[in-house]
Amino acid sequence: MTVHARLDEAPDAPVYAGVLTEPVLTELYGAPCDIFTDTTTGGPFFVPRSREVRDRNGHHPEGSALEARGVSAGYGEAVIVKDVDLRVPAGSITAIVGPNACGKSTLMRTCCRLLTPSQGAIQLDGKDVRKGSHRALAKRLALLLQGATAPAGFEVEDLVIAGRVPHQSWLRQWRREDESAVESALVRCDLCELRNRPLETLSGGQQRRCWFGMALAQDTPVLLLDEPTTFLDPAAQIQLLDIVRTLNRELGRSVVIVLHDLNLAARYADNLVVMKAGQVVATGDPNDVLTPGLLRDVFGVEATIQKDPRTGTPLIIPWALSEDDESGHGIGMIPVAPEMMSAATMSA
Repeated sequence: MTVHARLDEAPDAPVYAGVLTEPVLTELYGAPCDIFTDTTTGGPFFVPRSREVRDRNGHHPEGSALEARGVSAGYGEAVIVKDVDLRVPAGSITAIVGPNACGKSTLMRTCCRLLTPSQGAIQLDGKDVRKGSHRALAKRLALLLQGATAPAGFEVEDLVIAGRVPHQSWLRQWRREDESAVESALVRCDLCELRNRPLETLSGGQQRRCWFGMALAQDTPVLLLDEPTTFLDPAAQIQLLDIVRTLNRELGRSVVIVLHDLNLAARYADNLVVMKAGQVVATGDPNDVLTPGLLRDVFGVEATIQKDPRTGTPLIIPWALSEDDESGHGIGMIPVAPEMMSAATMSA
């Protein structure tokens, strides 16, 4: 998350001096922040710092972890995703961004076979995800959906243990490796001291870490995360995404994550996928993909793009709506069939 301060006075009158300082922001957001100057407005903007994570000896797997070929999907007669081709490099963090209702979540649901495509196919490690049992797929791919809820009374450890369900059967009961996977997930998500707490007693950020812990305990080579940072404060967002990057860098997991914050996507993603109106309009390295023209055409905003001096990744500073945004240009809204209005969150 990038926090902006718009100044009503001239840029040479630093009304924020002595107030918006690094110690104040650190205490306010719970994470150390860098303070930079917007070259367009002259005002300050603040960027929470991420934790440094070492790479896994420079080794990156080759090939695709997940691939969509000519995929179209939707709800009823409403087509949300249209003829999408998508390649997720193995061992990478791929972030999917785009305006509201452009088909990001629909594509994620189709990739994990919660939705059946009307055309095209999804392949996981070269195999069609529609073939084989759900249990077999759940050993290869974990999905964390937005808005997930647990039964009342569920404790933290209960939820994380649920991630081992795909590995259980009548002939294969709880083993030491299951215990190890659960403990590892609790440690990585900083949940050990919360393990016996009921979920409803936790904050939103803590609950989100619990759900993420369940997905980690599932111990799959591919992980899909649908807007895991939504409604979280900056410190909770950074904490969760640092865990994602550690999982990728140290264990080589392939991660696909839907994000709304473009600066977080640019910072954490190796591969960026931009969607608009149900289609993929750009893909590649965030430094190459994110341009003022793309932000204008896809998101309907005028923005300055600077380089983060600490990370070298793009920093996007929106400063105005594009002139034709009032007509809906760049918003990427897709009509939803009336009978699907109750499931509107599924088309985000």
